[in-house]
Amino acid sequence: MSDSDRLKVVLCWHMHQPDYRGPDHGEFQLPWVYLHAIKDYADMASHLENNPDAKAVVNFAPVLLEQMEDYALQIDEWLQKGTLIRDPLLAALAGPGLPAGEAERRHLVNACKRANEKQLINRFDTFRHLVEMAGWIDSDAGYSRYFSDQYLVDLLMWYHLAWMGEYARENDLRIISLEKKGEGFDNQDRRRLLEAIGDQVSGIIGRYRRLAERGKVELSVTPYAHPILPLLLDFESAREAMPDVALPRAAGYPGGEPRARWHIRKGLEVFERHFGYRPTGCWPSEGAVSDETLRLLEEEGFRWAASGQQVLHNSLAAVNGGDEMPENWLHQPYRLGEGRLNCFFRDDGLSDLIGFTYGDWHADDAVANLVQHLETISAATEGEPQRVVSIIMDGENAWEYFPRNGYYFLASLYQALSEHPALELTTFSAVMGAQESVAESVPELVAGSWVYGTLSTWIGDRDKNRAWDMLVQAKKAYGRKLAAGDFSEESLQELSLQLARCEGSDWFWWFGDYNPGDTVSDFEQLFRHQLTRLYELLDEKPPAYLSKVFAIGSGDPSLGGVMRQNV
Repeated sequence: MSDSDRLKVVLCWHMHQPDYRGPDHGEFQLPWVYLHAIKDYADMASHLENNPDAKAVVNFAPVLLEQMEDYALQIDEWLQKGTLIRDPLLAALAGPGLPAGEAERRHLVNACKRANEKQLINRFDTFRHLVEMAGWIDSDAGYSRYFSDQYLVDLLMWYHLAWMGEYARENDLRIISLEKKGEGFDNQDRRRLLEAIGDQVSGIIGRYRRLAERGKVELSVTPYAHPILPLLLDFESAREAMPDVALPRAAGYPGGEPRARWHIRKGLEVFERHFGYRPTGCWPSEGAVSDETLRLLEEEGFRWAASGQQVLHNSLAAVNGGDEMPENWLHQPYRLGEGRLNCFFRDDGLSDLIGFTYGDWHADDAVANLVQHLETISAATEGEPQRVVSIIMDGENAWEYFPRNGYYFLASLYQALSEHPALELTTFSAVMGAQESVAESVPELVAGSWVYGTLSTWIGDRDKNRAWDMLVQAKKAYGRKLAAGDFSEESLQELSLQLARCEGSDWFWWFGDYNPGDTVSDFEQLFRHQLTRLYELLDEKPPAYLSKVFAIGSGDPSLGGVMRQNV
């Protein structure tokens, strides 16, 4: 079978973490950027480096790139000059001191329990015992006063060792020796582990740049602060997939199109600064698209974008009057009307098998099952000139549920797909370059995202709508003060960046009763702090409501959380 006849398969990994920096780039409020860097971003690069025929699309959110760069500089400055690290958990690991207050020590212990119990805690006997001891605080907070400094050091060390990626665990002599030591860690051990963390974090961007230069990876980008572009452009777009949705009191987001363009252009600027060129593709935040979103992306120079399967289903159903879908409708690129931008759509079934099912399977069985599904699609689409299967998913969160961070599954997956005679592992740009005809045209797109094909994850809930109204009021103050004020160019840039932090999608993702309370509290508080900081930069008194909690989650973490299954 010639290359042109094989079914094209694209693995697209989206790398994103919210901007966890406090207002005015203060302390990092949560440690997930550097923890996912040493575990997931590093391992995902290693799989591609170690398989000569592996290929993938890797999408980076610009605020993630900035934060990884920030962490790398902080760790280096601590190692070289002893400059305090602005992440409380990482600073505690670095030492040499430890928090003295009972409340601070209790908070530190609880922070070191935030890991997958099955795959990260129970895997290591010593770590499991330390966490079991930490559980005493749950029954009586007073126990924390009996936790010695040595206990805290050992707990911190094992927390970070457990989060370390598999390739570092097997090849970094520092990690190997520290795991072998097991307990009684001293300040020199803490420094060695911090050096290993720094090496991992500082190397991520360069590794992916080199993979792109070798043609093994296509790098793409998301708008700067990960905003939901259709909602910046028009709240009413949410009604296209949810006619009865309750919208915020505000009629829309003021100046939404200029802000959407700002995020796109700023995202491209940050991407180019880190990788040295402008990408041709965009994964819009959460795959959220609308007619206007795709037109905007094309005007800003992108050649392809991607979204979720249900968005395409809703759009084709609208065109066909709800009739049955055309044959093989999912596995091909589309364009909007006479536009030139190609849009690829996620195969929800295959992507969700990886994200939610295969973690409990033996790796060989899981890969064999996925390949069997692809072979079925290949047979059904034989002869179609533009056939492509788009597997698009989180590049970090799923692997926490796999043995050894998905090491066996991913190694087997890349090998099976790159060696299969009827499948071609490729990238979106390569698919476009190989096309013999123009992508199928769809006259209109029903606005939605990869999550359920709607925008319900970010609007429509009482707390989400309240957050939008708060943001709209802040944006009005921003516009009013800029029109009347005399800000320096430096101040204008700072204001625009602070507004962008407030416009990110992750705030709205987490608001809602169905989400776990602890995480809702983290994001709710940080959202109010970011809005407050915007008012302060505008030299305007923040509204009183920004001092009051407005969202309290109480849901089961399995029903909310960082990943959503399309069921």
